[in-house]
Amino acid sequence: MSATVFFLFLFLVFSFFLPEHHALADGESKDINWWCSTTPHPEPCKYFMRRDPQRSNPKSREDFRTMTIQVAMERALYAQTDAQSLGQGCRSKRRLVAWRDCRNLIDDTIIQLNSTLQGIQTNNSFTDFDAQTWLSTAFTYIETCHAGSLELNVSKFISPIVSGNVSELISNSLAINGGLLDQAPEQTDDEFPSWVTSRERNLLTDIQFASRANVIVAKDGSGGFRSIQAAINYATSRRVGNGRVVIYIKRGVYRENIAISRTMNKVMLVGDGLRYTIITGSRSVPQGFTTYSSATVGVDGIGFLARGITFRNTAGPNNGQAVALRSASDLSVFYACGFEGYQDTLFVHAQRQFYKACYIYGTIDFIFGNAAVVFQNCIIYVRKPLVGQANVITAQGRGDPFQNTGISIHNSRITAAPDLKPVVAQFKTYLGRPWQQYSRTVILKSFIDSLITPDGWMRWQDSNFALSTLYYGEYNNFGPAAGTRNRVKWPGYHVITSANVASRFTVSNLIAGRAWLPSTGVPFTAGL
Repeated sequence: MSATVFFLFLFLVFSFFLPEHHALADGESKDINWWCSTTPHPEPCKYFMRRDPQRSNPKSREDFRTMTIQVAMERALYAQTDAQSLGQGCRSKRRLVAWRDCRNLIDDTIIQLNSTLQGIQTNNSFTDFDAQTWLSTAFTYIETCHAGSLELNVSKFISPIVSGNVSELISNSLAINGGLLDQAPEQTDDEFPSWVTSRERNLLTDIQFASRANVIVAKDGSGGFRSIQAAINYATSRRVGNGRVVIYIKRGVYRENIAISRTMNKVMLVGDGLRYTIITGSRSVPQGFTTYSSATVGVDGIGFLARGITFRNTAGPNNGQAVALRSASDLSVFYACGFEGYQDTLFVHAQRQFYKACYIYGTIDFIFGNAAVVFQNCIIYVRKPLVGQANVITAQGRGDPFQNTGISIHNSRITAAPDLKPVVAQFKTYLGRPWQQYSRTVILKSFIDSLITPDGWMRWQDSNFALSTLYYGEYNNFGPAAGTRNRVKWPGYHVITSANVASRFTVSNLIAGRAWLPSTGVPFTAGL
């Protein structure tokens, strides 16, 4: 498809979904074939919708949205059954690792779809913006399952889970809901969501954690636990009500892989500072893990908070993909934390995330994933790669044009790490490359040091992939390599000159941060 035809298609789709067209005119009635013809994937829509006669005549676009999500849910439940049955065929480590990932991911997909349906039907505080976030996450989970099976060369084995049109049906739901979106919800900085208690406010800026922690972890035995995972398991299993679990981790190097599952909501980890409290592991793809399962720390529970901790993967530059932290925690915050690795250091997997005053180290694609995420007042350190390699800071994974995801780097600093500085001229360093077709990354009002190559952005494996469909933007940056005169000339690259355009990628709009960040007490800039 040519770029002109593609953008004409998007214009027609977006035009159809404009808010003033939500309701049909009096007396107007359309059958399910007509409704499905308005989606990106009409054939699977028609095929699965026709199975239920009650879905023959949607009364409104909101009604049709509910139907599309219900159909996606039904197909995801079939995929879940397939995933469970595949467990008997895991006769190799690669199959077992990929199957475990996909089993968890399809379960998480169902949770996201169910949350969206429940929100539409019963939750007064629910917004269309929430729906777009959760549907985007569901789509990402299916894609992550598929990507992991390719990494371990077991895609044929995993195919029953990912080949049942679940992605296409979620994509249809994204398109329908995307047309109902107006803008991200706005709240003033002194308003708090109803579910935030007064005790939970300002947790991230309170320095008296030892007295407020539910559990203390210490390597020297002076706390209740020596293992972070054991402390998390204990505290979350004994939580009363829906209160936050605060775990204070004293200084020390903790060598363990940690999983904060989707049932472990509102967990907070507090360290003695990123130089002193370190969680480290060394899993990598060459060792037989997927990128997803290589994470030293993986977080899925909603509302995760962390302060004063370094998350590290020590697999090294020779071992390829090796994640220090993977997060799919919605409404999560990382404040004054460190992330250290080489390739694929920080996996911002999905949902709404905020990183404030953090240090991030890596070489290739070391900030990657498909969350809606803002990095603010962070320092991004590019390390020395292997001989012959180029450094790439971001690899954003937006796979559908209606996903409300993207990486925003705001008021931050991009520079060379100490090991790269002496040899910086020997390696090329790029701001990003398109991991998926609708990859979206922006750099706003940040310092860009001289290590960045003049063209700024890199093709995916020397191909023309996604050059017309990606969105890469730079706005009011400064520093030796901030000039845009010699940047790439791709259709999807933009020198942003409008504050209104740039504001789409701020805390307020990209992650609806004014509605939830004030409750944490973390300092943030809502706009530009």
